[in-house]
Amino acid sequence: MATEVIKNLILSYLPEMTEFRHAMHNNPELSGKETATSARIATLLERYGYEVTRHIGGNGIVASLKNGNGPKSIGIRADMDALPIREETNLEYASKNEGVMHACGHDGHTTTLLAAARALAATKNFDGTVHLIFQPAEEIGAGAKAMINDGLFERFPCDAIYGLHNWPGLEQGKIQFTKKAMMASVDKATIVIYGKGGHGARPESAIDPIVVASSIVMALQTIVSRNVPPLQSAIISTGSIHGGEAFNIIPDSVTISLTVRNFSADIQNLVEERIQQIVEAQAASFGATASVNYERLVPAVVNHPKHSDFALDVAKRVLGADRVVETEIPTTVSEDFAFMLEACPGAFFFLGNGESASLHSPHYNFDDQNIIDGAVFWYALVEASLNNRN
Repeated sequence: MATEVIKNLILSYLPEMTEFRHAMHNNPELSGKETATSARIATLLERYGYEVTRHIGGNGIVASLKNGNGPKSIGIRADMDALPIREETNLEYASKNEGVMHACGHDGHTTTLLAAARALAATKNFDGTVHLIFQPAEEIGAGAKAMINDGLFERFPCDAIYGLHNWPGLEQGKIQFTKKAMMASVDKATIVIYGKGGHGARPESAIDPIVVASSIVMALQTIVSRNVPPLQSAIISTGSIHGGEAFNIIPDSVTISLTVRNFSADIQNLVEERIQQIVEAQAASFGATASVNYERLVPAVVNHPKHSDFALDVAKRVLGADRVVETEIPTTVSEDFAFMLEACPGAFFFLGNGESASLHSPHYNFDDQNIIDGAVFWYALVEASLNNRN
């Protein structure tokens, strides 16, 4: 169907969709607690004519629509949870839930997909099955995995899965594609150093875990500079160090917490191994001992080139080549859509939010113009995917 026709149809929905987005922004719910949000979304989708399945992986929803006899299926995912942030936008529709805010645009992602859902159901200009996935608990990296573990792709088979995220700093209305690794994995390492406490005036009678911790923090930085190949990337950042309570007492132990980010399993394995080796060796050199608890929380978002290229071509056709950005440079933040891309081929991309406040800022707000651009793109991607006989 002609892009202009679809755009005009979605424009006719814009007042109602904007009202929904503002209401969702006004009533944010934290990860795992999206009960009212989920119910409102499900009600709308049923009104549009979708077969709606609730409570997948918690508050997750899948809305399915089949048309014709085409064998293909496509999944499109939007997230719907908010963050534990006190809003400072002064918007008329600012959060009324103290300390909870849609500071990442999930209200916009959800509304954009709902606008596309409405247009797809109204026109049914596709041959196959579309599964619209509304995911909870993205902000804690748990929702995608929970839905998958609850049989998402067995119950709702998809030939491909797609998702997007708004991106401050990218010009509004532009869409950005990265063919392979796009977003970093996120790991957490908790290091506990066991020394021997004592009086601060007699350090020779103690084994000072604070000194050991200091040495470890500095030594860990050599992993990136001396172990990771120069043309690859990794980040090791120390987020917290806790040990001791008094200025004149050497404590028995110190705990260090790290965030670790990279873009490939090989580098991830290397970094984990080197952290373990450095921590144990540094501690031993001071006569202390140490333990490392290493948790792999979310894998890297790695797009499937074929599907990324397909979506890119659709974007050029319906939005215009001048609005499509291609880059090989990934970002070091993470997204649990990575779990879906491990389970099903597909791609993830960014939709520009202009010069807005950054994601997770108390001043952030989603640009409502993106509802139109995103919904037109989603509609065209479904139509192209399901009507393509190749």
